[in-house]
Amino acid sequence: MGIFLSNDGDKTFSTQKPKLLDQVRRVLRTKHYSKRTEEAYVHWIRKYILYHNKRHPKDMGEKKISQFLTHLAVDQHVAASTQNQALCAIIFLYKHVLKIDVEELDIYWAHKPKRLPTVLSQDEAKKVLEQLNGANKIMAALLYGSGLRLSECLQLRVQDIDFEQKQIIVRSGKGNKDRGTILPEKLIPELKQQILRVRKLHEQDVKNGYDSVYLPYALEKKYPNAGKELGWRFLFPAPNISTDPVTGIRRRHHIYETVLQKAVKIAVRKAGITKHASCHTLRHSFATHLLEAGYDIRTIQTLMGHKSLETTMIYTHVIKKGGMGVKSPMDNI
Repeated sequence: MGIFLSNDGDKTFSTQKPKLLDQVRRVLRTKHYSKRTEEAYVHWIRKYILYHNKRHPKDMGEKKISQFLTHLAVDQHVAASTQNQALCAIIFLYKHVLKIDVEELDIYWAHKPKRLPTVLSQDEAKKVLEQLNGANKIMAALLYGSGLRLSECLQLRVQDIDFEQKQIIVRSGKGNKDRGTILPEKLIPELKQQILRVRKLHEQDVKNGYDSVYLPYALEKKYPNAGKELGWRFLFPAPNISTDPVTGIRRRHHIYETVLQKAVKIAVRKAGITKHASCHTLRHSFATHLLEAGYDIRTIQTLMGHKSLETTMIYTHVIKKGGMGVKSPMDNI
């Protein structure tokens, strides 16, 4: 029996059935996991197999899984969250691909330390945004003004902006859930100008034969003409046409995440801010400043798209007055 891992020359385990990592990808897509999760799970499953000299996972069990996780923690010095992600990938492999019951495995999850998020003051956020321009400035302003995750911002479509209701619809956010969040009134003129730029680019693409747009799941079959409609176009399109790695179709996707990440990093430095701030810091700042303004924690939870209130409660520890708002007795002397 041949041993190969993937189509690009890595090893897997059968010449008759689909290759193992292809099976993993197929099951992940059937269950509608995100592209990023798919890449991460395939990465860790490949690492797990290679670490054990390409043995088939069905021939390994709890002991081999524990050895691999120990290797990650002790030899690779990975964070607890990374170690747990690797474990999630391996459990997915056994449970959903190999159909092996993992409930019997005595596996311990790494303890993830609780860390306070870095937040910017309103003045610092303003200084960062002033260092940006064009689409980068609008995207960063949406992270701070609407509490969007970076991926949520990049995946916005023209039709997701509701000017009448002054809200943004986030489709298939974390946990594959839709939600509505604030559309800052200050950004409305800039967003309307951005849509005009997208319209012009869209008309040019259709004229050049690129009338296709990526749609999740089976929506491309349901809406075969969606590519010709402005509403389905990404609000922040990439500057160039690219080839979809899954379908091989050439079309315009959304701007790549590293573009904004690098721009924000440079903006933070130019603003003279020494905090370790990133795109996600702007989202943290959104929640913290709403809390400081007296908005209800449940409302903030809904706007942020948090599954658990406990996740939102972390911002009570980083509001403007440190120490959970408690005044030091030293200040009364």
